[in-house]
Amino acid sequence: MSIKGEKAAALNKSGFGCASSVFGAFCEDYGLDAEELKLAGALGGGCCRQGEVCGAVTGAALVIGLKYGQAIPEDSPARLNCYAHADEFIDEFKKSSPLGNALTCRDILGFDTGTPEGRAHMETVNRDDLPCRSVVYCAAKVLEKLGY
Repeated sequence: MSIKGEKAAALNKSGFGCASSVFGAFCEDYGLDAEELKLAGALGGGCCRQGEVCGAVTGAALVIGLKYGQAIPEDSPARLNCYAHADEFIDEFKKSSPLGNALTCRDILGFDTGTPEGRAHMETVNRDDLPCRSVVYCAAKVLEKLGY
């Protein structure tokens, strides 16, 4: 069992998108409150509802940035270190994900949230029938395993 995975899954079940759910599971640890959870709000549905990179992955990227991100313009070593940690997360996520190497929302869902038809379909499906919650759980669990 993963405490952060459970928290992320509970946030998702309560109505938050995938990115917000993963990011939200870690906000308190980095001194952020519920208001800052809004930062991840537009990342769901595959990065701004385009069917691209899964919101659970982009939410995890925000957490990685909180811990390792560059805060000074000329600190390129920090940027490169952050990228290395992001690579580590992606490698672990792909190994742990219930859906294998899939990283895009359209591949995970089996339909494209970047199209009007896909968006309409998303509004009609029972969210409990989608794989999103297990992917959110997995992303948070991987971050937890990696020490976030």
